[in-house]
Amino acid sequence: MADSPGPARCPRAAPAVEPLLFLGTLALGLQGPLCTQYLWERLGAELGYNGSAPSGSPGCGNASGAGDPRQQEVETLASHWSLYINLAGFFVGLFSVTLFGPWSDSVGRRPALILPALGMALQAAVYLLVMYLRLHVGYFLLGRILCGLMGDYNLILASCFAYVADISDQRSRTFRVAILEACLGVAGMLASVIGGQWLKAQGYINPFWLVFAASLATALYAALCLQESVKERKPAKLFTVSHYVSVYRLYAAPGHQRSRQKLALYSLIFFLIVTIHFGARDIFVLYELSPPLCWGSDLIGYGSAASYLTYLSSLAGLRALQLCLEDTWVAELGLLSNISGLVVISLASTTSLMFTGYGILFLSMAATPVIRAKLSKLVDEKDQGALFASVACVEGLCALVATGVFNSLYPASLHFMKGFPFLFGAIILLVPAALIGWIEISDTTPEYGHFTDAS
Repeated sequence: MADSPGPARCPRAAPAVEPLLFLGTLALGLQGPLCTQYLWERLGAELGYNGSAPSGSPGCGNASGAGDPRQQEVETLASHWSLYINLAGFFVGLFSVTLFGPWSDSVGRRPALILPALGMALQAAVYLLVMYLRLHVGYFLLGRILCGLMGDYNLILASCFAYVADISDQRSRTFRVAILEACLGVAGMLASVIGGQWLKAQGYINPFWLVFAASLATALYAALCLQESVKERKPAKLFTVSHYVSVYRLYAAPGHQRSRQKLALYSLIFFLIVTIHFGARDIFVLYELSPPLCWGSDLIGYGSAASYLTYLSSLAGLRALQLCLEDTWVAELGLLSNISGLVVISLASTTSLMFTGYGILFLSMAATPVIRAKLSKLVDEKDQGALFASVACVEGLCALVATGVFNSLYPASLHFMKGFPFLFGAIILLVPAALIGWIEISDTTPEYGHFTDAS
């Protein structure tokens, strides 16, 4: 049953969740690189290092990157603070997402979209206070925790993908999910270009006001303009262990053993792929700021835009390849693109070679919509919120592992190979490529309707 129309609701709103995800991703895409560069500048200023200027400045004149010990100290500190900030939101987000996700299966998706958007706005407000008052960067942890308590961006992702699963049939779901992921790319690309140019022109504070405004706009769109996708809603308690049990039951309840095995394997595949995506993206800015690339904020913006452009090119590639290949083999080609691009980036010592690596990643995002769609098809339609809550937890774990591994590996490898973390990621991606191929070759059961009669 649809919501009863209120005076503030948009008339005859189409069930389109894409604008909401676009706004939320715009806020996140602006915040990430800006926060990293702010940490670099603040920590560098405290250490008396002024090497964050564009190429040609004294701090970037040393191609080896090892001439100034203060530069390496700034890199290490910025990398570690990125780790601490991400850790601060992970643990509270882990429990809030698995609480709100299954809850949305009963009460609807809109509440689970409004809360995390408000949390992102609150986090942006805290960051603005840090910048205005020149507070210690440790206060970033407070904003991150508050956002995590309300579900964080991962809950927006989980609810949006559950929303698409609610309104799509199983055979069209892969492409619908890919369209949703393409929104991530468009918003991220726009955020990267705007953020880099705006930072160069006016500093950090004004772009962060846009982060705050975009987060509020996300909440308002969910509250006022989005139709509910859950058809049979019913009241449900929020603070109850039954929500956690519903997530556990997806993987551990008896029956349908083969489907549950596939669910676990696809979750592992998703974990490995997204961990590499997150880990590489975490250190792209640090890699580009320092020698031998020594990029300024404008080039960093263009580089981030190029990395987000892969969402659109992957959508086009997925649509074209679906005409002649099964989804599984499209995912394999996406992983091949990802592996090749990371290898090139690991060896990049010039701007042209770095952008060549970004170009080779053109199909790298084709694997994740395929995996999300396959996971969605393995569970009952009434458990989509619980499923995507568990996927969001996997993504949260991906962020934890990625920041822990890559932000520790990057400073540790500066002395022997600056791009080693990217090469490490390319090697790890061989594992999901092998698992996807094994599942496809050994699978003899249809992928549709496995759990249609499950309790």
